[in-house]
Amino acid sequence: MTHIQVSPRDISSVQIQQGYDAFKAKGLKLDLTRGKPSPAQLDLSAGLLSLPLSADYMAEDGTDCRNYGGLQGLAEARRLFAGMLGAPPDQVIVANNSSLALMHDAVAYALLKGACDSAQPWSRQGEIAFLCPVPGYDRHFTICRDYGIRMITVPLNDDGPDMDVVESLVAQDASIKAMWCVPKYSNPTGAVYSDVVIERLAAMKTAAPDFRLYWDNAYCVHHLTNQRIEIANILDLSARYGHANRPLVFASTSKITVAGAGLALFAGSRDNMKWLLARFVPRTIGPDKINQLRHVRFLRSEAGILELMDRHRAVIAPKFQKVLDIFAEKLSDVPEVAWTKPKGGYFITLNVPQGCAQRVVTLAKDAGVALTPAGATHPHGKDPEDRTIRIAPTYPGLSEIAQAAEGVAWCVLLAANERVHKN
Repeated sequence: MTHIQVSPRDISSVQIQQGYDAFKAKGLKLDLTRGKPSPAQLDLSAGLLSLPLSADYMAEDGTDCRNYGGLQGLAEARRLFAGMLGAPPDQVIVANNSSLALMHDAVAYALLKGACDSAQPWSRQGEIAFLCPVPGYDRHFTICRDYGIRMITVPLNDDGPDMDVVESLVAQDASIKAMWCVPKYSNPTGAVYSDVVIERLAAMKTAAPDFRLYWDNAYCVHHLTNQRIEIANILDLSARYGHANRPLVFASTSKITVAGAGLALFAGSRDNMKWLLARFVPRTIGPDKINQLRHVRFLRSEAGILELMDRHRAVIAPKFQKVLDIFAEKLSDVPEVAWTKPKGGYFITLNVPQGCAQRVVTLAKDAGVALTPAGATHPHGKDPEDRTIRIAPTYPGLSEIAQAAEGVAWCVLLAANERVHKN
């Protein structure tokens, strides 16, 4: 988080109102609500859709990809993504397009059946809770809310969750069954879990013997700089400390190839593999292997994945920089305003003066800029300080991003000025 020096801003209330009104008068319609790939990014994988599979649909082991079967996914697909997941291919599952669906199902299965080492289903053990680092991913919180899982917030620092808080909570409360984690380029702050934090997560003692880390490594290859940051391997560390079943690792190609027709990925211990594949048996007769084969032939290798991600970076990094430049120009002297400078991922977190986030979002909407609802970064949509706003720069074009960032800046200035005069 870039913490801005607190000093009065040399601009009058009249100038702020005039600036906002002038922006609003443009009649723009801009959308920064979700982290979606832009059409230019989707075009990078246009070749995926034109591969000649009609006469060549056989996998390397002779599997006819047009037919049923293959719950774990094609061997060549598992091998392709094994390095990205930090697991051997036989501990990888390649499924259909949504990693969120896999995470949802892994929660639901634990509730209904228990984890692979549970004494009984979680739903029969009374109220259960998940730890939720905040700011965090709203869809994680939605899964918990939908199933009545109590959410306990823990602070998310630049190097990951506050481990003193995490370790204290899980050591004494057996109802805490899991923790949501986005370990690299976290949604929405861009935080990267340090090796120390990851090792503590792997090693910590938990009152619940079947405690799980829902390890959503959605942005594992989504770099915004020349530096390809690597993090410690949670699977290896957990096994080393005798907790091999603790992490459930998820990822996808949604922001690598085609968002609506990608592949969901899972990695875990051998016991977790058996557990999840057994749960698949009554649910499906197999994934879309044609799409898996198509991805293997398009991406070719881990080096091919990284080359494609460099091309994504060339498209979106200038958008992130444009937002950061405009915030620096417009908001550098505004008290209590701060924003992140992520090195990867899909979001910038903007912190505004306490009590102003909802007002900023409302002002932005009135001026034609749609933002993620204030509070979405916290469980139940309630940010106790009403400060945090998630900015998603990827989808609009560069000129639209510039306009949107300028509009957001005017909204922050106006909301902050209103608060000063109200107080």
